[in-house]
Amino acid sequence: MNDLGQSGQDGQKPNRAAETYDTFNAWAPSDDFYLVLMLDAGAVLDVGCGTGTLLHRARRDGHAGRLCGIDPDPAMLDRARRRTDIQWVLSDAASVRFDQEFDLAVMAGHAFQNFVTDDDLRASLAAIRSALVDGGRFAFETRNPLVPGWESWNPDNPFEVVDADGTVIRASYETEPIDGDVVTVTETLSSPSWDEPYVEKGKLRFLGVDALSAFLTEAGFTIDAQYGDWVPSPFTPVASEIITIARRV
Repeated sequence: MNDLGQSGQDGQKPNRAAETYDTFNAWAPSDDFYLVLMLDAGAVLDVGCGTGTLLHRARRDGHAGRLCGIDPDPAMLDRARRRTDIQWVLSDAASVRFDQEFDLAVMAGHAFQNFVTDDDLRASLAAIRSALVDGGRFAFETRNPLVPGWESWNPDNPFEVVDADGTVIRASYETEPIDGDVVTVTETLSSPSWDEPYVEKGKLRFLGVDALSAFLTEAGFTIDAQYGDWVPSPFTPVASEIITIARRV
């Protein structure tokens, strides 16, 4: 999963979230979906860009226009800045200030679910809309609350990955009872080569299609398309994803 909101670490300790992000988030069909949109757009804003994988790939695959990534985690951006031909901004979505500068904004990796409160969601959507030109598109995904996948996020279902150095890293999750449409998740990363496990607690919001549509309409967007998978296929109530392409109106 590994899509909890990133929190800064003590500067004297390794930032395990940033160190392991690319290992836990290998290139996937969702990235192919967003990459197609990005390569077809002139100027692209990646909101919650993490280590910059999508923007790096877009540049590598020939995108010659403006690419910009924003993220609130300095350690993530330190890794993203391996490419200097892309603009990197340390900011959360609600605080960024652009004025009709991008043709496309993307928000991958279920980062949209980190907008937990109505106020944060409204402020973030307003800032994203302001960043887009008239008719600009905003593409993102959120998990479908009608398919409660978080019920399997428990210590009985850990999984392991191996990083580029051959280090084995185990991830496990534990959720608290759902509060309205918000799930609180504790992520624990551990490895035999580490002195101690890394533990992070965060909240994820699960908005249904009707609530999502209401927030987007209020913010000045219209929904161009919604899909239930990365093929992409049309959204249905049994789809695990709500993949949305909205347009500034």
